[in-house]
Order: sequence, then structure tokens, then C-alpha cells
Amino acid sequence: MQVIVRDNNVDQALKVLKKKMQREGVFREMKSRRSYEKPSEKRARQRAEAIRRARKLARKQAQREGLLPAKKRRAA
Repeated sequence: MQVIVRDNNVDQALKVLKKKMQREGVFREMKSRRSYEKPSEKRARQRAEAIRRARKLARKQAQREGLLPAKKRRAA
């Protein structure tokens, strides 16, 4: 992973690097590798993640079709 530092602005480059790492899932991977996860716990976690993804997809689909109200966005 590579980030360009412009005008010696290291803080901005660090912020960009952290955002890239977050998107790639590096922090989640590091957290999961901190300790051993039993195979049964791993299966349960993966099953729960799959259910969460499926529900999120179904909710978005229902919102697109107008069956559910769309999520309200905050005014910036």
C-alpha cells in the first residue's frame, strides 16, 4: 500500500493511509489474528456475518422498491 506525502503534510498522508487500510480490512484482520479462534467459533461468526449481509441486502432491496422508507440522511 502506498501513499504520497504532499508538501511535507505527513498528518494528511497518515489519515489517507488509515482510511485505505480500513477499506482493505487490514485492521479487522489484525484484530482477528491477535488470538486463536476455535473452528466452531469461526463457523458461527461467518454464519452470523452472512446473515447480516443478507439482511442488509434485503433491506436495501426493499427500500429501492419502496416497501420500506429510505434511511434519513443527516444535513451536513
